[in-house]
Amino acid sequence: MRSRRNSGVRLDYFHSLLERTIFKNQNPVTGLYFSNTESNDAWVRDNVYAIMAVWALSMSYRKQADLDEDRAKAYNLEQDVVRSMRALLTSMIKQVAKVEKFKHTQSLEDSLHAKYSSVTGHTCVGDKEWGHLQVDATSLYLLMLSQMTASGLQIVFTLDEVDFIQNLVFYIENAYRIPDYGIWERGDKTNHGQPELNASSIGMAKAAMEAVNELDLFCARGGAASVIHIKSDKVAQCQAILHSMLPRESSSKEIDAGLLSVIGFPAFAVDDENILNYTRDTIVSKLQGQYGCKRFLRDGYKTVKEDPARMYYEPAELKIFENIECEWPLFYVYLMLDGIFTGNKEKTSEYFDAIDELMVYLPDGSKVMPELYYVPEEKVELEYRSPSSQVRKAGGRIPHLWSQALYIIAMLLKENHVTTGELDPLNRRQVTEAKPDLVIQVAVLAEDTVVQEVLKSHDIFVQTVAEASPIFIYPARVLIHIFKHLGENKKMKLSGNVCGETGVLSTSMLYTLHGKILAFVPQFLDHHQFYLALDNDLLADLMKNDVAFLRNNWKELGRPTVTITVTHGMIENESIQKSILSNIRKFQTGYINGVQIHMDKIGNLISTSCIKRLTFLESEHASDASLALVLGQSSSQNLKSNYPQPSLPAVVALDTPESGTSTPQSASSHDSSRRLHGIISRTRSIDIESGLPTQTRQRLQASALGASSADSSVMQSSPMGRPTTGSRGIPSIPIEIGRRPSAAPPPAPPVTRRLLNRQRRLSRDIFAEDVSAFGELKDSVHTKFSTPKHTNHLPTVTGLGSSFERTLQKARSFCVGQADSGLPGGLFPLSPLSPSSTGSSDRHFVLPEESTDSTGMIRKVASWMDTTELMDLYAGQEDEELVSQLRACTTLSEQADIVHYLFEKNGLDWNTHINKESEVTVRNLMTELYYKSAKHRTWSLVRHAAGILQKRVEHLAQSVTDLLVRQKQVSVGLPPEPRERIILAPLPPNELEELIYESCGEDRSGAVLTQELIIYLSLFIRTEPHLFTQMFRLRVGLIMQVMTSELARAMNCDADDAYEQLVTLSPCELKELLHHILSGREFGVTITSTKSSHGSTLMNRRPTIICAPKEEVSAGLTLKRQLTRSRRKSLTRQPTTIQDLVEQEVTEDRVGLWLRRRRVDGSLNRAPADFYAKVWKILEVCPGIQIARRFLSQSMTREMTSNEFKFALEVENALNTVPEPEYRQLMVETLMVIACVVENAWIPGFGQVIDVAQLVNAANNLFLGDQAAYDGDALQCCASTDPGFQRPHPLSCQGTAGICEHFYDSAPSGCYGTMVYMTKASLQILNVAQMFEGQDRVDCRPS
Repeated sequence: MRSRRNSGVRLDYFHSLLERTIFKNQNPVTGLYFSNTESNDAWVRDNVYAIMAVWALSMSYRKQADLDEDRAKAYNLEQDVVRSMRALLTSMIKQVAKVEKFKHTQSLEDSLHAKYSSVTGHTCVGDKEWGHLQVDATSLYLLMLSQMTASGLQIVFTLDEVDFIQNLVFYIENAYRIPDYGIWERGDKTNHGQPELNASSIGMAKAAMEAVNELDLFCARGGAASVIHIKSDKVAQCQAILHSMLPRESSSKEIDAGLLSVIGFPAFAVDDENILNYTRDTIVSKLQGQYGCKRFLRDGYKTVKEDPARMYYEPAELKIFENIECEWPLFYVYLMLDGIFTGNKEKTSEYFDAIDELMVYLPDGSKVMPELYYVPEEKVELEYRSPSSQVRKAGGRIPHLWSQALYIIAMLLKENHVTTGELDPLNRRQVTEAKPDLVIQVAVLAEDTVVQEVLKSHDIFVQTVAEASPIFIYPARVLIHIFKHLGENKKMKLSGNVCGETGVLSTSMLYTLHGKILAFVPQFLDHHQFYLALDNDLLADLMKNDVAFLRNNWKELGRPTVTITVTHGMIENESIQKSILSNIRKFQTGYINGVQIHMDKIGNLISTSCIKRLTFLESEHASDASLALVLGQSSSQNLKSNYPQPSLPAVVALDTPESGTSTPQSASSHDSSRRLHGIISRTRSIDIESGLPTQTRQRLQASALGASSADSSVMQSSPMGRPTTGSRGIPSIPIEIGRRPSAAPPPAPPVTRRLLNRQRRLSRDIFAEDVSAFGELKDSVHTKFSTPKHTNHLPTVTGLGSSFERTLQKARSFCVGQADSGLPGGLFPLSPLSPSSTGSSDRHFVLPEESTDSTGMIRKVASWMDTTELMDLYAGQEDEELVSQLRACTTLSEQADIVHYLFEKNGLDWNTHINKESEVTVRNLMTELYYKSAKHRTWSLVRHAAGILQKRVEHLAQSVTDLLVRQKQVSVGLPPEPRERIILAPLPPNELEELIYESCGEDRSGAVLTQELIIYLSLFIRTEPHLFTQMFRLRVGLIMQVMTSELARAMNCDADDAYEQLVTLSPCELKELLHHILSGREFGVTITSTKSSHGSTLMNRRPTIICAPKEEVSAGLTLKRQLTRSRRKSLTRQPTTIQDLVEQEVTEDRVGLWLRRRRVDGSLNRAPADFYAKVWKILEVCPGIQIARRFLSQSMTREMTSNEFKFALEVENALNTVPEPEYRQLMVETLMVIACVVENAWIPGFGQVIDVAQLVNAANNLFLGDQAAYDGDALQCCASTDPGFQRPHPLSCQGTAGICEHFYDSAPSGCYGTMVYMTKASLQILNVAQMFEGQDRVDCRPS
């Protein structure tokens, strides 16, 4: 007998162990493994792990074979691996119809089965008799198929099987948005059959797609047709969702030990080392015990308290499983493998010793892994009292197939019979290693020679699309069409890829097909898209976002190549639009936003680009006539703008002629009393003096002239001794906005329209009189102090200290842009404080008038927004007469009025006969107006036309899904329900569109604006997820409301005017405003005065959002501190200098600060850190919490754990029943105070239900008592020294929910802060004071 090396002996031992523990459960005919002798069911997951153990042993024998029989064993084991993997493949192919249906429906009934009969390979239970949808199991199969194929095993034999594998990729690629039953087949941990979005499924799907990408399933004997393709954008989406969820597993499981298979072997799905370590540490700290790890908290499986007669648990029953959950040795093996793959020998030895003590001996002497260890019934009470103190018993399946397979793999690795590289030939274990710096290649192309010449005038020399040959340039939609043929198989009735979108990762690759090189323009540049693609500023912003996205997510071989086409739509006034030009210049410098760029001709970039071969189109069955037609078109044809054939006259002006005149066409049709007012209300220079309140104007004139008698007649003392101002507290200065000397006097203001009907207007009472001190300062300092004859009315300013002036100079720079600062529409130059300071005659700042009509507001107003008035305007006129006017009309406003009237009267499909040669319907004309208004940047008209045409944002459903899968609920419409509609699960595009339009009522612009905001929220949550911390429901209606509120504050106007201005903002500006709201950054508003593009003679003036740099905000704070120190002195005398006015303005600016902050945070549903966990702790010690109409019962703590996402949603739903955002935030602050009481253990528990509203009202009463005692501001409204005083309803201060507005506007901290009053109220109502043993004084200042 030949001698054996020790390694050979050990391999024989493991082979024997494999025979006694794994092979004994294998069916000899099908090759499938059943999990126990009581059932023939073969679970996919268990089978894959069993096959992995056989595969590991086969590689060990092949590498260390001493004898011929060793090589024979290696071959036999390899063939057994192939047989078993093919058995699983055959079982899944039998359900090919389900795979095809699931791609379209993603329904539970259409999912592949999770287990099959080990005897026949067929399904063993019905579609609804088990939780079959387990994406992680299918993904695990694909992952190991890829690893085994990469090691040299050929498992797939035919091209039909290749197509099926490609469709399995489509089956799992949307894992990031597919709720499934997860790794434990239970879904929600109550086991009621409710699927959840599981991090373990997403991570395994991501790993599988990365592993199978560009893999030849026929190994070395394959060709182009046997290669699998994936879309890198799907991998990036899975990665983003996975990172956002970890360490949480799902909504009902705050942590799960099953994630060890995702962060380590076999998936290695997490490439962020910080997230990986944090997840592992959380599992160890919360789930590890002496016998293994718990699967998740409150897991009742196989515990003695579990009722075996039913599969589900009652919600309140979960509490009894706490601290007695079964512990699984399986997870010790995962942790041991983690130590092996990371090279941590100490960790490997630690867990090896622990596993060795947990092994169970079979009667034949074999050491095997049990499924779990449980607490015996007689020791349950002792374990409750002292967790991890009792001896447990082995239970469940012995041996456990999954655990035993992993144990064998771990031992083979530990003893060096097989290496980590052999088990991971695709090198997935190196996923966390640092990547080299990425260089992004950019190729800029001109649409045609005209655009090329315009670029050349800017010293930018590029090729045209036609000159890029032999590279063919196509829009992204062509790539979508191409990929629809991927995986197509008519014999198996597989339709291929059904995904209708493509991302920047896919369009940043070059493709080869039939010897041609294809390049694709990013999808955001596709003009077949929604009107967002018509805003060049937004396109430029998206370019930068895509570049940053590529830097963080590119994992392909070769560099990404971004192809950008400059089109005619990017030309304004015979020049490239400023933001587009700025981006191109940054590309030329080699860096943009810190990302390295290489810009060159596209032909010079081929050698370093990532190039994919579209092999699936080169076979005969994949090509069809439609695809050949698309690819046969020239590049220029594919990139043509999607503008309609014009039927209306060219626009030479946006608005109608001056009031009092009419166009020749309209004059003959109707009299001047029924003159067209136009879509766009005329913007003009305004005499601010006539628009300011009389008292304010008189006060400042008197102050400037030193007339004390006039002061006394205008100024009165407030109860606190502070002088009062006009209704808005704006210092009035007799000024006239500078206009050109040759300009004619401004025409009489036309009739202004409101953007919304009265029943659809935002409530005025949500706006406080938050006057921006800096915003008003610019009017008093930077405007021209002159009469119409340009004589000064104010004396020369004296008395300003040099330090004060320097600080003021810096602070005001935020409020008004310098003429040469590069800000859009700079207002006035920042010159020294002198009456001789003059601004540019071409640039003006315009304040709204005080009147309700606000005719001085700079805005574009739709005259047809009030349908009734519009119908009355044209009543009695024949359609033919209106069409005749339309043929000769050259103003956009009149065209829009007539077309809208025709729409209201006849509908979109009415033939206007405006063109004798072809049919032109109202829909055609409205579409033309849609593009014309975008061309002239009249965005309010664009949005309303989009609403009439029922245009839907491309990928709206995908954007909502992006928010939902990141555990953010979405609501549309304004509260309360049912007007506010809540979206809890992904919806088809048509249903989502219908829901949005229903929630917005007749406000078509609001519905379109809602879609727009959803797109931006989706963009921000992908690029800046930190903006959404502690926000679980995104209430788009309230966000729109707070945007309006903040715009009203910045522009000092009312709600209606602010909403009209909101609709006139360009998409890019709207996105920027939303970002300011989410980030909490201050912003300002300038009025941009620019000529409309394309030759229009009318000045296009609109608000522009600008942000405040850090140094300017700091200067503003410094200014406030300086002025606060002199506040007492300034209040004892009348304002006679500019400094006095500034001091008063800054003081008044502080009013409304905290009210504004509470409204913003309440609208955004923001909560403090660990807020929901603290509410859980409160519920533990009280019978319940009453929040408005919702009651949170203590029983919730028996079902859910403190950090469970499901619990946070319950609390959030209760808070969302409060319609007033500022009142909601006071409730949040009150709960934080009570949490402070609980955390400090001041009392063992509350014997009563905590009514949060009662506590807030009590705190408000205490506040009003102090206000009356100390002569506070609330004496003007809600407080009184009269014992019989009754507060009016509604409150005169406009406080909501019966709470004084001054209480809303108080800071939380401080001796008289809101939290102090809440603490006092809690002491009184909840009897907390009894715990202080009769002490008379208790420090109520919360930490």
